[in-house]
Amino acid sequence: MNFEIFTTLPVVQLYLGGLLTTIQLLLLCIVIGGSLAIPLAILRNARSPWIRGPIWFYTYVMRGTPILIQLYLIYYGVAQLDWIQTRWDTVWPWVYFKDAFFCVALTLTLNTCGYTIELLAGALRDTPKGEIEAAMAMGMTRFQINTRIILPSAIRRVLPAYSNEVIMMLQGTSLASVVPSILELTGAARQIYSDYYLPFEAFITVGIIYLLATFVLVGLFKWAERYWLAHLRPRVI
Repeated sequence: MNFEIFTTLPVVQLYLGGLLTTIQLLLLCIVIGGSLAIPLAILRNARSPWIRGPIWFYTYVMRGTPILIQLYLIYYGVAQLDWIQTRWDTVWPWVYFKDAFFCVALTLTLNTCGYTIELLAGALRDTPKGEIEAAMAMGMTRFQINTRIILPSAIRRVLPAYSNEVIMMLQGTSLASVVPSILELTGAARQIYSDYYLPFEAFITVGIIYLLATFVLVGLFKWAERYWLAHLRPRVI
């Protein structure tokens, strides 16, 4: 095995560029997807089937199909339609579909949004009745109960499960390497493999980088859980 090549400046720059792209994709999908998931999770629990039905269908499709297929459908399918390509330069929002990075970020955002909706909707349904009754006894309105009691409590309790979703999204960014113009971590490893014919060393190195990134994410969520879920710890008498 020859790992000396990975200390050279071109290879280091290639990996750093891939890491930056991976971080950008991850942040975009969890920030935008998570923000969209909050109101949709509330509507997912609506009494009307005409409101919760379409959201259920969306989450079912996102969770029931592989991310790779979704990426193919958006980048190699929707973005390549003649009707959209003729409007690439003039009509919003189709102007963004000529950007490969946008297509990948859109795919990851839609996917994580679907998973997050179900996680948060379940946490909303599992809110202890005692908290709601206490809020009602204090004279809070329905809006105040939802925004001050139910939603904050659900977001805190969903943190452990959501940490797994963020880690899965980190690994899901590797699928962006199937798009030729996107060079994230896995794409950087494939480029090194192509240039230097060092497949084992290239993918071992990128695997270590993913492990370190996962370790950082786990640490951040553990800190968040200790801070926001301290009241749920078992007390030693």
